Amino acid sequence: MTATWTRLLRSTPFRLALTFAFLFMLAFILSGAIVYQMMSADLAEQLDDTIKETYSVIAATYADNDLKELVETVQSHSIRSARKEQLFSLTDAAGNRIAGNFTAAGLPDGFSMFGAEMPGLPPDTEYRAYSGPVGANSLTIAFSLSETEELETIMLMSFGWATLIITGLAVTGGALLAARVQRRLDGIAATMVDVSHGRLDTRIPLTGKDDDIDIVSTQVNAALDRLSALVEGMKQVSADIAHDLKTPLNRLQMILESAADKAARAQNVSDELADARSEGHQINETFDALLRIAQIEAGARKARFTDVDLGDILQTIAEIYTDVAEDDGKSLSPPRLEEPAGRIHGDRELLTQMVANLVENALRHCPPGTAIELAVTRQDDRVLASVADNGPGIPADEREKVFQRLYRLDHSRSTPGSGLGLSLVRAIADLHGATITLEDCKPGLAVVVSFPLA
Repeated sequence: MTATWTRLLRSTPFRLALTFAFLFMLAFILSGAIVYQMMSADLAEQLDDTIKETYSVIAATYADNDLKELVETVQSHSIRSARKEQLFSLTDAAGNRIAGNFTAAGLPDGFSMFGAEMPGLPPDTEYRAYSGPVGANSLTIAFSLSETEELETIMLMSFGWATLIITGLAVTGGALLAARVQRRLDGIAATMVDVSHGRLDTRIPLTGKDDDIDIVSTQVNAALDRLSALVEGMKQVSADIAHDLKTPLNRLQMILESAADKAARAQNVSDELADARSEGHQINETFDALLRIAQIEAGARKARFTDVDLGDILQTIAEIYTDVAEDDGKSLSPPRLEEPAGRIHGDRELLTQMVANLVENALRHCPPGTAIELAVTRQDDRVLASVADNGPGIPADEREKVFQRLYRLDHSRSTPGSGLGLSLVRAIADLHGATITLEDCKPGLAVVVSFPLA
């Protein structure tokens, strides 16, 4: 239990809760002090008004020098105040009491304060008095402050209890909220520990409230999904390399063994050496492509991004590959450009390679007579680059697989290539925040890459 409280006290959420509780209590105390001062001043003002009004009413009975009615009025008020909460004094010029329930001695005209040191008054009682002349006499009206003090005491007690209750609620509520937040942070920490131990399928649990912790947890989960996919991709790449490079390596070994046998018999081995060099070149190209894909996926080329016109890139590719297509019995039309297509933010060299890979892929896997078309169009805030042909296309159930490293369709295994062209295209598209769609042209295939507008 002690360890739990110690951990809670050290937690950032609990410290924040205590800080906000302290600031709230400070604001509550300051506002309460201001309210108390304002209420105390208002009560004092109301008491002064009551005293002054009572004085005016009694003094008004002294008319035409009729002292008798004034005396009777003072006596009547004095009798009604048996507990001496209200004091009345009518004295002559010599200070002798004519009427009232106490003798006001030495009090100045106007408002004044005096205590219970005068004889005949209740102990420990303060009075607020108003004195003034009535003819040749002096009239003093005094009210006890006990009622005002009682109200102020009640207000202070209420404020004190409210302070204690609010403090308790603030600390308790802060502890509960901090404990709840701490549990969610512990869930995040436990997930990261699991991930560090290799359990990449572990995810941070979400509450579904879409608060700030849920948003951060969602982003972390997305990063874990990406990490898991990359790790699985690396495993798949390792398996693919072991599988797909086994054949060329075996073929290279057989060629070299044949060359060694011929050399032992003093025969010409130039053909075997040429074949070995070709196989080695193909293996090097495969590894270079894998390394290039890894560099692109790591985002190393983002520093070279500038505003790029996709139309210019497609026109350049069309100029380069038009003659190549004709020599291969195919046709490559000039790109269809929609105005204004808009510019994108990216690496011109990588984008050129991406479009070149798509065109080479169509040239390599389509039969003679195939027509290849390039286009750049605009769709809302996206710029679409497409490479379409009327060749055999790709079966729907294999369209996502062709982006895997070293994956090749069955009918494509007899053609040159490493199975990394479309993987490189996907890596470049991901680097630019683009999406790739494979559409059926019936017949043929259209590869559409959708880029965000710069």
